[in-house]
Amino acid sequence: MKVEKEVPIESFYGLKVKPIFRHFLSESFAFKMVCAYLFFEYYRPQSIYSWLDFIPWTQLAVVGAILGFVFGNERKWVSSPINKGLILWFIFILLSSWHAIEPDVSFSVLKNSYSWIIIYFIIVNIVNTRRRFLIFIFIFLLTSFKLSFSLALTWAGRGFSFTTWGLMGPPGFFQNSGELAIQMIVFWPIAWAIAKSFRNHLPKWKYYILTAMPVTAMMVVLGSSSRGGQLALIFQILFKNLKFVLRLKVIASVLLVGASIWYLLPPEQKMRFENIGQDVSSKQRILYWENGFKMMQSHPWLGVGYYNYIPYYEKYYPEDMLYSRAELPHNIFIQVGADLGYPALVLYLSMIIYVYLKTKALKKSLRSQGKDPLFVNILDGLNISLVGFVVAGQFVSVVYYPFLWIHFAIFVSCENIIIKEMVAGEERARKAVRFAGAHGVEACDRLQRPEP
Repeated sequence: MKVEKEVPIESFYGLKVKPIFRHFLSESFAFKMVCAYLFFEYYRPQSIYSWLDFIPWTQLAVVGAILGFVFGNERKWVSSPINKGLILWFIFILLSSWHAIEPDVSFSVLKNSYSWIIIYFIIVNIVNTRRRFLIFIFIFLLTSFKLSFSLALTWAGRGFSFTTWGLMGPPGFFQNSGELAIQMIVFWPIAWAIAKSFRNHLPKWKYYILTAMPVTAMMVVLGSSSRGGQLALIFQILFKNLKFVLRLKVIASVLLVGASIWYLLPPEQKMRFENIGQDVSSKQRILYWENGFKMMQSHPWLGVGYYNYIPYYEKYYPEDMLYSRAELPHNIFIQVGADLGYPALVLYLSMIIYVYLKTKALKKSLRSQGKDPLFVNILDGLNISLVGFVVAGQFVSVVYYPFLWIHFAIFVSCENIIIKEMVAGEERARKAVRFAGAHGVEACDRLQRPEP
C-alpha cells in the first residue's frame, strides 16, 4: 500500500506524531470512527466540559463505525471463538430477561450488554492491521494516562493522605474509585509492554513519558482506597515475576516494591486491610456473596433475571441488608451466576480462560520463532491485565463495564493481525522459493524482505 511506504512502521515505534497523524488521516472513515469512540468513551470530554454534552458522541461514533464498515471497502469478517461466545452470551441474557423476577428491570438496561457486543465486533473487524492496532493502543494509553497523571498529582498534592472516596474519575465508567482502580490495573501492563518494546526507538524524554504511565497508574491504585484494586496490583506484580521467583534479584525487587506500596498507603487504608471481615462493608459483601450463591442454587438455569439481583435481594433477604438499600453483589462471578444462572457463568469463565490460554500460547509461539518482540510484550501485558481484572473483580460488580469486553477486542485484533502477518510471510517465502529457481538466491533474498 502507498500509505505504508510513506509512513514506515519505524515512525510508529519512534512515536513520531506527524507521520502517525498523517497515516491516521489517510485511514478509512470506519477506523476514524472507532478511534473517536475510544476517545469519547475513555477521555470523556463531554463529561468534563458541559458545553460539549449536546449530542451522544459515543453512540454517534459507534453508528459511524458500523456504517463505515458496511458501506466501505473492508468487509472481511474476523473469525474467533469469542465471537460465538458473545452471541451465546447475549442469548442467555435475553432468556434470563424473559424469565426474570422483574422483566421490566431487565429490558430497561438491555443496552448495557448488547452495546459491548456491538463495540467488540466493530473493533475486531476494523482494527485489523499493525498500524491501526498501534494507533488504537496509543489512544487507549493516552486517554488512560490523562486520568492517571492528573489523579496521581491530586493524590500527591494532598500529601498521599486518605479519603473515604479515594480518587475519582470523570462521570462515566471510571468515576467510582473501585472502577477507576480497575482501569489502572488493566492499563499499566499494556503501557509497560509498549515502553519495553519501543525503548530502543525512542529519545529518552519519550521513553520517560511511557514509563510514567505504569508508575502513575499504580499510584492511582494506591490512592483509590480500593482494597480490591490494591490486592489485584500486588497479585499482578507477583504474577509478572512468577517464573523468576527463585532468583534473588527478583525476590529483592518484589520485596522492595511491596514495601514501597505498604509505605505509601495511608494509615487509614492500612487499618482497612487489618479490619477486613470486621467492618460493615466487609460483612455486607460476605452477605451479598452468600445470598447470591443461594440465588444460583434456587435458580440454576437462568438465574433470578438479568440485573434482577438487587430487587430480588431486597424482596427475599431484607434481614441481611446492613445499609438502607441493596447493592450489586461486589463479585463478577456471583453477579453472572445469580443474574443469569450456571450455564452463563460457565460460558463467562470459559471465555476468560480461553483468552488467557490462547494469549499465553500465541506469545510462546512468537517467542520460539524469534518474531518481532512487540506482540510478544503486548500479549504478556494483556495476560497481566486479565489476571488483575479477575482478582479485582472478586470485590466489585463490573461485568457490564468496558474492561473485559475491550480486553477481548484487543486480544482478538492482536491475534488476527499476527496470523495475517504470518500468512503473508509464508506466502512471501513460497514466492521466493519459486522465484529463486529462475533468478537466483540474491533476488530471492530481496523478494523475502517485508515491505517497510
